[in-house]
Formats: sequence, C-alpha cells, structure tokens
Amino acid sequence: MKDPVVQIGAPVLRQAAKPVSKKEFGSSALLKLIANMKRILAKEKFGVAIAAPQVGVSLRLFVVSGRVFEEEAHDDDPERSSEKQSRVFINPVLMRVSRKKREMSEGCLSVRGTYGAVIRHEKASIKAEDERGKAFTYHGAGLVAHIFQHEVDHLDGILYIDKATKLTDDEAIAPPPKKAK
Repeated sequence: MKDPVVQIGAPVLRQAAKPVSKKEFGSSALLKLIANMKRILAKEKFGVAIAAPQVGVSLRLFVVSGRVFEEEAHDDDPERSSEKQSRVFINPVLMRVSRKKREMSEGCLSVRGTYGAVIRHEKASIKAEDERGKAFTYHGAGLVAHIFQHEVDHLDGILYIDKATKLTDDEAIAPPPKKAK
C-alpha cells in the first residue's frame, strides 16, 4: 500500500505553501482535505500533527492530534472533551515566542525512521483561522509550542532535519519493507 504521507524528496515539501483564500473557507474541497488529513493522522501511531504539504497540497494549513491537547489538559473532565478533538490551524502565524529555548527529540511523518534533536522556543503563540474562517489565538508551551514551530516550518518549506543538531535512525519506526509483487 502506498504511503499517504508525502516523503522527503518531494518538491511540495520544499515550497512555501500558499494561504487559504477567504472563498475557500467552507468549500467542499477544503473540508474534504481537512477530513483526509485527520483520517491519515488518526492512523499514525507516532504522529501528532500533519501539514497540508505532507499530503501533497501546498496550502497553509495543519492539523494537530487531539492526543496532544488531551495530554496538555491532564484532565478527564467530559465537560472539556471538545478540547481533546484534533485542531485545525489555517493560515497560521507565530505571533510570539519565548526567549527561552529547549532541545527536544523530534520526528516527522515525511522523514520516516529518523529522529533528531531540535532546539526550539519553549513557548509559542499562534494566530490562525478554523475551518469556518473564524480567527483565534492559541498559546502553547512545551510539546504544543514545539509542534507549532515544526508545522509552520513545513508551511515555509523547511524540514526539521534542516535544524536538527543530531540525527539518528530508528528501525523500529521505519516503514516496513515493500513486498515484492
């Protein structure tokens, strides 16, 4: 089966993605793209976010798995279950980042089987729009801030391996070898 995530070497991963226009909000094409991205991300054991270029579409859009927000909330309150849904960030802009930085291990669905140490800001505030075009701001710390920076890099044609201080292969997360036909 073909990997639904575009892999390193594909030109779309190195291009600056174009903004989603106002007329595209609410369109069946955009909603279908978002649904597809959520479906792909849900099937990824190690994936926490995915950007549109990773599915071959050069648009400024990414989805963060609800698992990330579930961990961030440390809360099993059913009243807050909406916070545990995957979140969509359209036309995101990093508004503020902390001075303090932290090195974390990072991987990417488009660079399977490899992890690297990347230094990023510990906190990041992002301004974006949701699927309906409603603007919002989200303040992230730790893993969430790290994800925001990784995904915005994707939208600018930058891969984490460009910033990694060291890279290591991990065969345990590499895709299985293709069977001969």
